[in-house]
Amino acid sequence: MTGFLTLLQKELLRFWKVGAQTIAAPVLTAVLYLVVFAQVLADRVAAFEGVRYTAFLVPGLAMMSMLQNAFANSSSSLIQSKVTGNIVFVLLPPLSYREFFFAYVGAAIVRGLVVGAGVVAVAAPLVGVGIAHPLWSIAFALLGTAVLGAMGVVAGIWADKMDGLAAFQNFIIMPFTFLSGVFYSVRSLPDFWQSVSHLNPFFYMIDGFRYGFFGASDVDPFVSLAVVAVFFASLSAGTLALLRSGYKLRT
Repeated sequence: MTGFLTLLQKELLRFWKVGAQTIAAPVLTAVLYLVVFAQVLADRVAAFEGVRYTAFLVPGLAMMSMLQNAFANSSSSLIQSKVTGNIVFVLLPPLSYREFFFAYVGAAIVRGLVVGAGVVAVAAPLVGVGIAHPLWSIAFALLGTAVLGAMGVVAGIWADKMDGLAAFQNFIIMPFTFLSGVFYSVRSLPDFWQSVSHLNPFFYMIDGFRYGFFGASDVDPFVSLAVVAVFFASLSAGTLALLRSGYKLRT
């Protein structure tokens, strides 16, 4: 476990040393989203019954920030190491591919949770929102950031340059995140688009996390938890197989 702990510590220190960029900036961005969208859409978008739109936004924005930052942590670390050539210092030590995977994903989870906690700590008092079922929120926060951390590992391995990573983020992560019900309830959509939304795994992460705040959701939280857990297990198996093969790392 020494190798795993050392790599995990290295990844944690990597984002913690530049906390203004990796933690404070995402929190500020989420709060700005809250202010702008609350002002523009408060009377135009339907939320859950008895839930004000400003309150409805808080868990969605918190989860969106967690997902995006978890992905950014693992993917940017790997691509920077590949571009600068210092990936060799991670590959040379006797680290197993499992230790490699869990160290990068673990650091991504920590960064995502820190950012999410910051968003909730700042935004929740502004709109007067509480957490009805904290264990549900914690479960979806952990699973969601783990999923995006694993996706970041895949993107970091696949991309050869920053451009490739930017394409992965702009054409996969960003659309899936923004079309997952962050700013609206999917129940307000036509039937066809509701069905399309249910194909998006990010929707279940955000909907389940929001259930922890209000005790209300578009989908049964047990269904959402099962979908996210299966998605994470499948993604982890594929990522571990990729690491074991040495694709674009050792070969």
